[in-house]
Amino acid sequence: MKPLAYIPVFPGTNCDYDTAKAFRKAGAEVKTTIFKNLTSQDVFDSIDEMKASIDECQILVFSGGFSAGDEPDGSGKFIANVINNKTIADSIHALLDRGGLILGICNGFQALVKSGLLPYGRLGKVTEYSPTLFRNDVNRHISMMVTTKVASVSSPWLSSFTLGEEHTIPISHGEGKFVCSEEMAKQLFDNNQVAFQYTENPNGSSYDIEGIISPDGQILGKMGHSERYEEGLFKNISGNLRQQIFENAVNYFLSK
Repeated sequence: MKPLAYIPVFPGTNCDYDTAKAFRKAGAEVKTTIFKNLTSQDVFDSIDEMKASIDECQILVFSGGFSAGDEPDGSGKFIANVINNKTIADSIHALLDRGGLILGICNGFQALVKSGLLPYGRLGKVTEYSPTLFRNDVNRHISMMVTTKVASVSSPWLSSFTLGEEHTIPISHGEGKFVCSEEMAKQLFDNNQVAFQYTENPNGSSYDIEGIISPDGQILGKMGHSERYEEGLFKNISGNLRQQIFENAVNYFLSK
């Protein structure tokens, strides 16, 4: 059976259509729900709906955008607070325990880092020494094509890649600078948790890190918008434009 990819859409999410299309083209079924927050009852109802959807999916996806107006000094906080709700957290841990996969791109990556799902693989582990995502060095939004190289293949998301393989993908963010200590960076590299690195660092990220995975490889977070590739786009851009993370995730379940 086709795996089910579930994409919750939060206030400010704007990459859900591209992400859904990428998963459908890769062979997945896709479900989306709208997280409503006009009233407190809307929030409670949305949490219940999100829990039920996580319980039935194999892939949980937090797509890009500008949640809650791209909160200053903390993009992704709204999503991170939802993730840390006990009802949602329990369902996310159950998803991981049964072998499910989680993806966060751009705003979704920010939420995974600020919730602790990355780099730890579990919620509730964030400390003052944890990595974060901060304002770009140029102190403004950047939108451009960048080249990244594969730094690890220790994940279902990365299974078709080879170390050093390069991809040219779009980025679009104001707070995409991955910041971590030297000690944390050493731990990430030693554990093969650095998934991708920029070949030319556009935002000042520590150690050129563009994306990371959890210790078991089930969770991938990255800033680059791999979902924006479409055949016929970027015709004047050289390089490998198709990053097959979506196909890799779907094939992981189809091969079981």
